[in-house]
Amino acid sequence: MASFEQQIVDLHDYLFKFARLQLRNEAWAEDAVSETVLAALSKPQAFEQRSQLKSWLVGILKHKIIDLLRQHGREVNVSSIQTEDDADPLELMGYQSDGHFIEPPADWGNPEQDLRNRQFMLIMDACANKLPAVQGRLFLMREWLELSVEEICKDLDLTPTNLYVQLHRARLRLRACLELNWFAKPNVS
Repeated sequence: MASFEQQIVDLHDYLFKFARLQLRNEAWAEDAVSETVLAALSKPQAFEQRSQLKSWLVGILKHKIIDLLRQHGREVNVSSIQTEDDADPLELMGYQSDGHFIEPPADWGNPEQDLRNRQFMLIMDACANKLPAVQGRLFLMREWLELSVEEICKDLDLTPTNLYVQLHRARLRLRACLELNWFAKPNVS
């Protein structure tokens, strides 16, 4: 069995990919991963084996990412975020005026089982990478880093309405990408 240190080294690429996906900045991602590795190596006794090493390291990495986002938050150009003031709010959310979906979502089968599927997570990562930079960052901050709306709005100087619109757009894009690349039923001729 590999030593504790070697196991951490073996997970470096995974951690870097995770950080880069969330930060969208290679230098920041490398900083976050380096700080994570240093934290893990400086206190190996903190890993009590109640979870997998990978999960424990990702937990540390999430905190390092949050710290970096706060530290560099003002460097993000969010002025390019625009809302569609003239659009019907229900239509923006994908609903008809009677409350029904404009286009009902495809039957996704058992999402809980699919989430555990490694291939699904690869597709999910690819779809998240295709999001526009601002939407992707906001989505990852809210859904993966689990930051509160208030925290995100404060850190990036956004209104809650603007944040919700951007998160909704990101979710719609992710849904479309997943339906196309994962949940699409193959054509049988």
